[in-house]
Amino acid sequence: MPRPTLTRGLRRTGALTAVAFVAAVALAGPAAAHAEVEAAGARALDQNVPLTFTAESESGTAGISGIEVILPEGITPDDITYKDGPEGWKLAPTSRGYTVSGPKLAVGKDAEYVVSVRQLPDVRTLAFKTLQTYGDGRVDRWIELEEEAGGDGHGHGHPAPRLELKAAAPGAKAVSPTPTEEPTPVTPSTGTGSDEPASGASSTPSTEAAAEGSDGDDGMPVAVPIGIGAVVVVLGAGAWWLRSRRGGAS
Repeated sequence: MPRPTLTRGLRRTGALTAVAFVAAVALAGPAAAHAEVEAAGARALDQNVPLTFTAESESGTAGISGIEVILPEGITPDDITYKDGPEGWKLAPTSRGYTVSGPKLAVGKDAEYVVSVRQLPDVRTLAFKTLQTYGDGRVDRWIELEEEAGGDGHGHGHPAPRLELKAAAPGAKAVSPTPTEEPTPVTPSTGTGSDEPASGASSTPSTEAAAEGSDGDDGMPVAVPIGIGAVVVVLGAGAWWLRSRRGGAS
């Protein structure tokens, strides 16, 4: 091969190699990003365990503004307490877990926060499905479970953060449910302070009151004084008739 031709071939090969390298780096960047959870030495049934969550940014144009976590079975929103996180961020419980959100972070900055779990369930692995939201509305969904991920073995895909637990310590037991989950005792209603009377409440008092309203002031039926008055009138008339007759005879 003539030297000029060989030189051009080497240059072309070098250029293609550089382009392939840049493309590989560009594609590997987002694929290498991930969300994870850590709790050093955590065991099943451990109590008041701090969990550190990290969500890496995949956007080059917008900062992370919030994270939603779907809790695994055995942990409820009431079991979660917010400990630390980005400035201005706060935790809010949801029907399926919680959200941590606040002012959007700088572009490219990862989100890291810490929550405490009242007690870890008695399992070997916990998966925390995570939805990562950016200021421009973009959402990264780290929700794939290990059996669903279908990755290539090199960390590609969007796996949910996973926490591996050691076996429970000897004698460890599950604590009672959180106070807010305990059933509230039902106190029988007395009929006061309620718009409706309690079921089965007696109506006797009101009936007796109505009956008392038809009696006299002394508890005497109204017919009694009327009868007495009639007798007085009759006796008075009889006495007047006798006096009139005696006067006529004299």
